[in-house]
Amino acid sequence: MEIPEALTDTGVASTHQRTVATAKSVVKKLPEVTLAFWIMKIAATTLGETAGDLFAQTLKLGYFLTTIALFLIFVVTLVVQLRSRRYNPFFYWTVILSTSMAGTTMSDFMNRDASAKYLSNGATSLGLGPQGLGLGYPIGAAILISILVVIFAVWKLTGMTFVIRDIVSFRGEALFWSAILVSNTLGTSMGDFLSDSSGLGYAGGAALVTGVLLVLVALMRAPAVPNVLLFWIAFVLTRPLGATVGDFLTKPVAKGGLDLGTAGSSAVLLTVLIGLMGYAHVHERRRPVPSPSLPPRPGGRDEGTRRTD
Repeated sequence: MEIPEALTDTGVASTHQRTVATAKSVVKKLPEVTLAFWIMKIAATTLGETAGDLFAQTLKLGYFLTTIALFLIFVVTLVVQLRSRRYNPFFYWTVILSTSMAGTTMSDFMNRDASAKYLSNGATSLGLGPQGLGLGYPIGAAILISILVVIFAVWKLTGMTFVIRDIVSFRGEALFWSAILVSNTLGTSMGDFLSDSSGLGYAGGAALVTGVLLVLVALMRAPAVPNVLLFWIAFVLTRPLGATVGDFLTKPVAKGGLDLGTAGSSAVLLTVLIGLMGYAHVHERRRPVPSPSLPPRPGGRDEGTRRTD
């Protein structure tokens, strides 16, 4: 485990201080990847889609202003997560939700404009502020894929692990959340393309992504395919799944949706997500807190490190 830079730069830290710092740094900040993790991920990304559409479309705030507001919310939630000294389900999943909401409107602002194909119910604009860049889904996706590749390349060059349960440094977590924000934005573009432009419709798009995810599950048994690679592919693909499911819940019946509305769907999904976060919080509190043994101070007694916050 790497020693924090504050200690390595000075060159005067004692062996005991280094060991204490190392013991503290291994307290995990990110969750274990379980079935509950994936259920919460899909719930959070689906809520991100419906909530983003609620602010931008239903409330007519527009993609540009909504993106600014949701990105600021993302920054606030990220600061709280980064300052936390151990994994807190409420902090972690709030950041996931904020990246999903911001990613929804960021993608829509990049890809859409005020042309007739993006307007509905007799609307003449996409809301307040600039109406969108109108890049289209292929160009928007290409830009986002390029950014994501750069993030992973930088991540690789740092030598830090891609296994999220082993990410314990500030730099590693910053790279992780950068990848999450871009991947959720990319996932929105992919989901909207499947729903709106591929001819599959909302249910068909969701079924296609679900099928691909099942293939990834099967590939977990193939020794030649790294599980870390499968995880990141699945992590990206759960976002278009959330986008297509969210659109299926909220869009008009004439367009292949259930027309449940963005407000009602978001309220139900938020209730489900809060319940899942509560379950994860109780489960996390029942886990033993790491208390590694440390070497004794010169002339002192043995100590251990234990965190309960």
